[in-house]
Amino acid sequence: MNLVALPAFDDNYIWMLHDGHQALVVDPGDAEPVRAALERHSLELAAILVTHHHGDHVGGVCALLASNPAPVWGPARESLPVEVTRVSDGDLVRIDALGGLAIDVIDVPGHTAGHVAYVVPARDGQPPILFCGDTLFSAGCGRLFEGTPAQMHASLGRLAALPSDTRVCCAHEYTLANLRFARAVEPDNPAIQAHQSRCESLRDERVPTLPSHIALERQINPYLRCDQPQVMASAATRGANPADPVSVLATIRAWKNEFR
Repeated sequence: MNLVALPAFDDNYIWMLHDGHQALVVDPGDAEPVRAALERHSLELAAILVTHHHGDHVGGVCALLASNPAPVWGPARESLPVEVTRVSDGDLVRIDALGGLAIDVIDVPGHTAGHVAYVVPARDGQPPILFCGDTLFSAGCGRLFEGTPAQMHASLGRLAALPSDTRVCCAHEYTLANLRFARAVEPDNPAIQAHQSRCESLRDERVPTLPSHIALERQINPYLRCDQPQVMASAATRGANPADPVSVLATIRAWKNEFR
């Protein structure tokens, strides 16, 4: 399987997984990058997965289906622009065209109320893949537009518990901005500093910083580190109860909203 990040808009990634013949795409907010990639690699569209209802994730679905009919799976509790097979926590998406690929569904509310994530298990010697939409970013997490801090904390905890080598396919290139904030929260964390240098080099070459992986995110992502002393202390200076990880997460997420 080949994993490809298709840039869209200013900083989105539409993720494509293909075997050289058939392709799965995730959150096609824009149809054109997908069409171009299908043509470039001589691929047929086998399936579309949607993580949540925001326009930059679903805006291209209708146009894509008009020229490339394919089944679509999406969150059971969100309004979407096309008919989809509704999925929620514990469901399995099976894509026969890709060798019976079986994909696990996880409910991850927080950014939106019905947000889901998809996990492709390890297969043929390749590590698992997480398509997490706007719930988990490298060194960050999504804004709480519809969910609560408690929901986001629980959702991130579930993702952080995935196997360490799981590739993390976030939907935005926010890594450098998130790392700058992570250093403000946890200035003595050498893993953050080292990864920031790596990502600056990648972006200088116009190479995506993604996918990340779960083991790295456990080291650098402040929202996955709400029980770490320096993260707790930084949040406490802004009014958080350091003994309550939900309070810590809520406080640093609010801080990030105004961080420049």
